[in-house]
Amino acid sequence: MSRAGLLLLAALFVTAAPAVAPAQIFVASKPHPQFEVGPLFVRASVSPKLGPVDVDIFWSVVVPANRSVADVEGLALVWPAALVPDPKRGPGDPALDKYVEARGFIPIESGRVGLAAQNLYKTGPDRVEPIAAGAPYVTYVRETGPLGLTSPATIIRIPWDPRFVNRVYLARLSMKVKGLIKSKPGTWTEHLLWGERHRISLSFNEVRHRAIFPLYFEHRDRIVRLSEDPAQLMVDFSDSPHLKIDEMAPPSARRQLSETREQTDTVSVFIDRSEGLNSQTLSVQFGYFTDLQSWAPVLIPVAFFLAGNIGGVLLRTLAERLNKRWAGRVGVWRKRGEEVTRETGVVLDRDRLARITPGTTTYEQVLELLGRTVEERQSLNAPERRTLVYRGRRIVPRRRRVVGLLATVTHWDVEDHETEIVVEHDVVRDVQAHVRRSRLTQPAPVTT
Repeated sequence: MSRAGLLLLAALFVTAAPAVAPAQIFVASKPHPQFEVGPLFVRASVSPKLGPVDVDIFWSVVVPANRSVADVEGLALVWPAALVPDPKRGPGDPALDKYVEARGFIPIESGRVGLAAQNLYKTGPDRVEPIAAGAPYVTYVRETGPLGLTSPATIIRIPWDPRFVNRVYLARLSMKVKGLIKSKPGTWTEHLLWGERHRISLSFNEVRHRAIFPLYFEHRDRIVRLSEDPAQLMVDFSDSPHLKIDEMAPPSARRQLSETREQTDTVSVFIDRSEGLNSQTLSVQFGYFTDLQSWAPVLIPVAFFLAGNIGGVLLRTLAERLNKRWAGRVGVWRKRGEEVTRETGVVLDRDRLARITPGTTTYEQVLELLGRTVEERQSLNAPERRTLVYRGRRIVPRRRRVVGLLATVTHWDVEDHETEIVVEHDVVRDVQAHVRRSRLTQPAPVTT
C-alpha cells in the first residue's frame, strides 16, 4: 500500500470542549476492517511542574483466526492538540504536509514521536524495543470562515511492525502534548491559600473537533472496533503527598496508589466497548499545594484570632491617628463669611458688654445678661470685692477649593476671649475685655 493510502487511516483522538483532551479511534486502510484493537491503554503523566504532559498509548492488534495479518497494513492517529517536537528524532514526513494541505488545512509544525514494542515477559530496560524511525507527525490548523482559526490538531502516521499482532508485545506510542492541562479560574486568595486548581481530561470516541471531524466523516467506514480485551484511560499524578484531587468524573472513576511508581496516584476508568462511538471521558480536577498551604486550615483561624485581638488594637490606633490628622480637613466649599465657626466656653460680643454699666449694673443683672458659666475670684483681704471671669474660644476654618464643591482646610483662625468684671458691694465697678488672635495649622483640640 502507498504511503498516501496509509495516511487515510485516521485514528481520531478529539474533543469538542476546550477543557477535554481526548483519546483515539483507530481507522483501517480498507472499509469495514475485519480486525480489532485491544487491549488499549491511554496514560497521561502529570507532575507538579505541569506544562506539556507525557502521554503513552499502548495497544495491540487482534486478528481473527480466519483472517490474515496482511489485512492490517498500517495505522494513523489524529490527536486534537499540538505536540512538543524532539529534534533528536529527526524531521517529519513531507507527505504528511501535502496530505493536510490537499484537504485545505494549514501545516504549522512537523517532527517524529517515539514508537516502540514493549515485551510483556521481560523486565528492565530490555523490555522496551524501540522502533528506530519512530512515527512521523504533522500539526495543522484549519481556517473555517466566520468561526475563525481552529485549535491545532496532529496527524501521526504509525509505521507497521509485525510485533503489533504478537501477543507477547504491546505497541507503545510516546509523545509530549501541549495544552492538555487547563487552569481553573479562581480568586487570588484561593490561589494563595489553597493553590491553583487545574483540570485534565482524556476521552475516547469524541469526534467533534472542527479540525478533525472532516477526516472522520470521510473515513468513518474504516473505524476499527475495540476487542473484548481491557481498555482504560489513566492519569498518573506524581508527588502524591502534595496532591489534592477535588473532583473525578465519571462516578466509576477509581483512584489508587500506583503499583510501579513511588508517591504516585493513578486515576483510571474502563472504556465500555458496548457504547460504540459514544464519547467516554475521564476528567480530573486537581491541584498541588506547598507545605505552608497544607497548614492553611490551622493558620487561617489563628490569623483571624490575631487579627481580632492584636490587629484590632493596631487598626484602632491607626484610625485614631488618621482621624486626628485629617479630621476637619476635608469639607464643602463656602464663601468667606459663610464658614461654620465653632465656639467653646463663653464668647461675649460688644453689644452684650455694652449693656453693662459700671456703678449701676448689679451682680445679679450681670449673671442674667452673660450667663452663670463664670469663674469667680475673691480675695480674703477684701471680701466685699469679687472678680467675674468669662472665657471662650472661637475657631473659624479657612478653606481652599479643590474641585467643584470639594474643599480642604488650609488653616484655622482662633480667637481667645477673656472678660473680667470687677464687682464691689454687688455693683459693677470695672469691665475689661481681652481678645488674643492666632492661626493654627492643625485642628484645635476640643475643650469644654
